[in-house]
Amino acid sequence: MNKLCFVLTVIVLTATACKPIQVIRQDKVLPLPGSVVGDSLSQTDSLGFGGRSWRLFFTDPNLQQLIDTALYGSYDLQIASRQIQQNEAYVLAARAPFLPEADLVASSSLRRFGLYTMDGAGNATTDIISGKLVPINLPDYFGGIQASWEIDLWGKLRSQKKAAVARFLASVEGKNLVQTRLVALVAEVYFKLQALDAQTQILDEYITLQQNALTLVQVQKQAGMADELAVKQFENQLMDLQGTRIDLDQQIREHENLINVLLGRFPQPVSRSPLFLQQTLPEVDISSVPPQILENRPDIRAASLELSASKADLDAARAMFYPSLNLGAALGTQAFRPDLLLTQPQSLAYTLAGGLAAPIVNRRALKANFMQADAYQYEALASYHQAIVGAYTEVYNYLFFMNNLRRQYELKTKQTTAINLAVDISGDLFRSGRANYLDVLTAQQNALETRLELVDLRLRQWANAVGLYRSLGGGWQ
Repeated sequence: MNKLCFVLTVIVLTATACKPIQVIRQDKVLPLPGSVVGDSLSQTDSLGFGGRSWRLFFTDPNLQQLIDTALYGSYDLQIASRQIQQNEAYVLAARAPFLPEADLVASSSLRRFGLYTMDGAGNATTDIISGKLVPINLPDYFGGIQASWEIDLWGKLRSQKKAAVARFLASVEGKNLVQTRLVALVAEVYFKLQALDAQTQILDEYITLQQNALTLVQVQKQAGMADELAVKQFENQLMDLQGTRIDLDQQIREHENLINVLLGRFPQPVSRSPLFLQQTLPEVDISSVPPQILENRPDIRAASLELSASKADLDAARAMFYPSLNLGAALGTQAFRPDLLLTQPQSLAYTLAGGLAAPIVNRRALKANFMQADAYQYEALASYHQAIVGAYTEVYNYLFFMNNLRRQYELKTKQTTAINLAVDISGDLFRSGRANYLDVLTAQQNALETRLELVDLRLRQWANAVGLYRSLGGGWQ
């Protein structure tokens, strides 16, 4: 009869807990166009560019040294590394339930059974050792090993481990993403510093030119060939250039300190190449980028791993509804007096038990946990698709902008050559008295603006090239 009751209980618990839980796994892949731009380049060439080391892309020795220092001293990278260690600990914790949990136990207790109970009445007439009845206040001493083990019947533990491993790998990709952005940001600020140096050099040239022109117009005034207005106009433009020069000095210090912060060091001068306009841009001969290249981006890889983790969380939440099988065992020595603990085999004690537990009352809490995991799976899928669309659009914009910047730079170079010639002509005409000072000022102002715009265009080309390299997943190798 007892066996029948036990079997019926197990059947009822299992039937109650094992109601099928509907799970809709989000595996829909977002369709992408055939290529980002055109179809003329092979997939191998494009992937080769995206996977290139940053050392092959940034060949300036000064910049390479700065990036190396940043990769060693950046606090952001140090924080990301510690986050990886935290997630690695979660993986170790998720592996632990697969092995039995064993504890070395030493315990003592005191029990008293009521005399009007079966235990109390029996103890009152029973010898615990020869000639000594069981004490009313019964001490109990135990020393040994206790173990418990949950059998992973429904894959709950496996799913939790899978989720922990996926999040650990996602944290590694997160560190790669931090490194990618760090390399790109150091490069961008470095090129900005070079551009500021080039603009400073141009301003110094025009300040010298303006000082010479001011001296000339002052001489002409003394000779009666120019008036005070011309002198004041040249003085005004000279002071304006000198003020701009001071502002450039301030910007240079700020950008140097920005690099120092990225490198994790205190303010100090930053070594850099003085030849900004003469530096050739990296060879980026890309006219098509297949969607597969985007898989090299750390943010997309991290989003994909987070999606895998969310699916594993959902499987674990579903397994919570099913009965769990737990085994327990203990082996040691037990007695009512400490001096009897070593008396064997009389003090030998052991237990072996197994239990099947199914959730009944708390199913509402489990259902809420399952709904949360299901919603997070949808959220992770949307985040993954959002990362893909954003990356695809980012690459498209950089590729499209690259060609326009190249054409603009070629036109601005021709314009600079022409306007520099105009400055020389206006100066010659002014010295010979065939042009007035306004012609000279206008020509100089136009030439200065054009040369500064040329430097700005080169900086935009570098920023675009760095952005393209980052968007294709480079920078962390």
